[in-house]
Amino acid sequence: MLKQKFPQAKAIALVIAVSILAGLPAEGAPVSVASIKADDLVEYSKQPEKIQALIDYVLGLTQKNLGYQYGSNTPSRGGMDCSGTIQHALIGVGVSVPRSSYTQYQWAVKEGVLKMVSGVHSVEDPALKDLKPGDLLFWTGTYSTKDRNPPISHVMIYLGTLKSDGKQVMFGASSGRRYRGKKIHGVSVFDFKVPSAESKSRFVAFGSVPGLR
Repeated sequence: MLKQKFPQAKAIALVIAVSILAGLPAEGAPVSVASIKADDLVEYSKQPEKIQALIDYVLGLTQKNLGYQYGSNTPSRGGMDCSGTIQHALIGVGVSVPRSSYTQYQWAVKEGVLKMVSGVHSVEDPALKDLKPGDLLFWTGTYSTKDRNPPISHVMIYLGTLKSDGKQVMFGASSGRRYRGKKIHGVSVFDFKVPSAESKSRFVAFGSVPGLR
């Protein structure tokens, strides 16, 4: 049994190391996720029915113990990547959406729903005052991309504010982002954070899901 475990452990370690060197999330890391209830959110009860349905659906996904799986957009593989998670969630509530974070960004731009932001390094920035539960969130520079302008590399969904501590939260998939100090690897709830001025990544846009409001 031990002889069988060691090669598997080495293989996982190799995948993680390669992912880190490539600037990608570490696929193969142990699943570690967090979940909340819809009623834990300050804004939930005041949201339109379609947004409540979206929040209910995504929070259901956070309870399935799904890991981060690069290239996957289906829970049947045991995990999903960031854009695959968003695609799966939106299809689950009846919205047809492209596959990658970049094409999702292009789709939202074409539909005229995005608000572009620049130089935002705090969630308290006035540029984010119109952020609403259910909104798409987009980042650049979280890993190296090719032939993307802008270099969109990450997408999540904003959930709102927790009643317990007034902190903002979001939903998606990641390997390395955190929730209340816990390092997450999987499809989960996360603290809503924007990159610091020193970071290579940038939070660049947010907006409602086309056709959902």
